[in-house]
Amino acid sequence: MRLDRVDERIIAILGADARMSFAEIGGEVGLSPSAVKRRVDRLVESGAVRGFTVVVEPEAIGWTTEAFIELYCRARTSPGEIRTGLAGYAEVTSACTVTGEADAVVQVRARDTRHLEEVIERIGAEPFVVRTKSTLVLSRLIDRPVLAGSADLSRTGTGAGPGGSQKA
Repeated sequence: MRLDRVDERIIAILGADARMSFAEIGGEVGLSPSAVKRRVDRLVESGAVRGFTVVVEPEAIGWTTEAFIELYCRARTSPGEIRTGLAGYAEVTSACTVTGEADAVVQVRARDTRHLEEVIERIGAEPFVVRTKSTLVLSRLIDRPVLAGSADLSRTGTGAGPGGSQKA
């Protein structure tokens, strides 16, 4: 499905606040509530929007330690095998296969360094893992949802941005 700038803007708005009404979104993008609903329904049907969820602030629930773990796997380990092996870890917030020396990079959240160490040890004991290399996150500099950069279309001159200003 091809997204136009209005679709991108709607997705960015929903990413920032999925509880916003169709009328409020319509006011931001210059469409009626029913036109916004039709677009959102189309985005969901096409798979561009997979669902709506709550975003939990890890620090608010006591998970204040974050790290990235590089996985070096045994030969011929498939991405599916890595996914299956990591799926049961509540601490794993994302995992990707990557280019370079490592086979995968895993993002982990934990309560503290002791909890993080336990998670790294458990992941390192998975049968497909040969070794791990960990990097502790000191501070997050940018943390935004996909298409958040499209939320303010007033900078591009293609639509109304926050506050309703329109560029010519």
